[in-house]
Amino acid sequence: MPAIVGVAQVISVGSSSIFNIGDVYKMMPVTSAKTFSGAGSFNTGDEVNVNNHLSSTNTYDSDNIDQGIWLNA
Repeated sequence: MPAIVGVAQVISVGSSSIFNIGDVYKMMPVTSAKTFSGAGSFNTGDEVNVNNHLSSTNTYDSDNIDQGIWLNA
């Protein structure tokens, strides 16, 4: 189904990134990462004001097993 896209603001694109607007069947490259982030992380916008007085991020992984990417290619 066709996509109608309005305004898009791209601040930066990394060297191994993909930027797509619209329909897509398959996107490559495939990668995986484990990301830990605390309160106030991943905020985007032109004017962001975040006040975190007390924040703690739990990074303990009891099973040490994560989803693989071998079936995504």
